[in-house]
Amino acid sequence: MADRELTIEVFRFNPQKPEIQPYMQTYKLKETMGMTIFIALNQIREEQDPSLMFDFVCRAAICGSCAMIINGRPRLACKTLTNTLPNKIKLFPLPVFKLIGDLSVDTGTWFRHMSLKTESWVHTSKTFDPKAQEDRMDNETANKIYEAERCIECGCCIAGCATANIRDEFLGAAGINRVARFMVDPRDERTPAEYFEVVGSEEGAFGCMGLMACDDNCPMELPLQMQLAFVRRKIAAIGLGYKPKQGIKLA
Repeated sequence: MADRELTIEVFRFNPQKPEIQPYMQTYKLKETMGMTIFIALNQIREEQDPSLMFDFVCRAAICGSCAMIINGRPRLACKTLTNTLPNKIKLFPLPVFKLIGDLSVDTGTWFRHMSLKTESWVHTSKTFDPKAQEDRMDNETANKIYEAERCIECGCCIAGCATANIRDEFLGAAGINRVARFMVDPRDERTPAEYFEVVGSEEGAFGCMGLMACDDNCPMELPLQMQLAFVRRKIAAIGLGYKPKQGIKLA
């Protein structure tokens, strides 16, 4: 079958040059076998327009850098094959995050703020001993932590979230997933009240509209709605004054 000619429309705007209004620029190129949006953009930048701005690092759906809006949906450019799309493709930068230029956005600042807000580290009163044996953990608990840790912080769930697009301080699915990760970690000594302070508001567990766009858009297929349900159930129990029979641990 003959190679298709792709028509790719790309959002263009450089915040460093505000006098030039945002516009759409059209590029045409021949589709090749196994071509991804990432490959197409690199070909455009190398052969047609070296000024085109977009992000990439790993090219293997691990770093999350190349997330963008592809035909109206948040996706990873390196994971999206052009043969799964029509020959006319429109590309926009992710919303919510600060625009650096064209298709490039600053997800790092947002995720750093989220990590600080959720206090994404193990809270323990133990003094670290580099010579001590690592804490043992059962496989079920380890798998729950691993499942949450698979998040690559690409921002697709945030970009597709109606609440995050309306409310700047909303933690989004990525933030709720991060909280769930520490809730099940037996090494974390935070109390239910401390978790409630972090996520027990409309900026946290109760801000979700339930549209499930995070589940639909996650390139890693994380069970984000299940994580939200888990956290929301625990936080609701704390707010109602429920005290777990097995002490204060939530998991």
